[in-house]
Amino acid sequence: MPIRVLSLESRRAEEMRSLIERHGGIPLIAPSMREIPLTENLAVFEFLEQLLAGRIDVLVLMTGVGAKALLDVVETNVPRETFFAALAQPTVVVRGPKPVVVLKEWGVRIDHRAPEPNTWRELLTTLTTSVPLAGKTVAVQEYGKPNEEFYQALRAGGAEVLTVPVYRWDLPADITPLQTAVKKLIGSEFDLLLITSAQQVHHLLLVADQMGLRDQCVAAANRCKIGSIGPTATETLRELGLRVDIEPSHPKMGPLVKEALAAVV
Repeated sequence: MPIRVLSLESRRAEEMRSLIERHGGIPLIAPSMREIPLTENLAVFEFLEQLLAGRIDVLVLMTGVGAKALLDVVETNVPRETFFAALAQPTVVVRGPKPVVVLKEWGVRIDHRAPEPNTWRELLTTLTTSVPLAGKTVAVQEYGKPNEEFYQALRAGGAEVLTVPVYRWDLPADITPLQTAVKKLIGSEFDLLLITSAQQVHHLLLVADQMGLRDQCVAAANRCKIGSIGPTATETLRELGLRVDIEPSHPKMGPLVKEALAAVV
């Protein structure tokens, strides 16, 4: 019998649909997130001023999308060549593979890269073992939601933290697919729930809460198998009272779909 799969993927929705179908599943894709650029971003301009003055010791880039958004804002103020040249001064640290691709395109040096599964904990270990943090100013490009635990750990190591938010997550303009997903989930119409971002879970439960169905939604999700792309999403799921059955061997969409569907009996 085909496996009924709910995915909350947004940016790569069609790719997710194709993957699920290729592995024998019947997908319902309910986009759960929308990236809102912070075009009037004083934090970026403060960061740029500090960078050009040579007062940033370490730059941490969390995501490829965020790095590109950062450049878009910077270019409203200075040419990209000026920005790239200034990035030669600080130690540059990246969280995962996507900012690596962006920095290679820019021709910018990467000093350190956090290993898989690329959570803030691996990033913190990379920083604390590779960079003397005491007395240093560490600029962190945020990836949608501030990570206060990460910032507190950096400050505990003696660093001054300058956060650089460049976009935030919001609900989609049309939440009808999410509302439909909540109803179908409560109606036991799915065998598998796939999560590729921690923020997806927050938005699913926010919509369920608006419908007065949060508790029913959590209970229904726990009747499914739940596949989480990696430790960050898993941690959020568990904090919200959701069980995690499957984490893939690599924190990527392809292995998640393949291994999660194979695990559903």
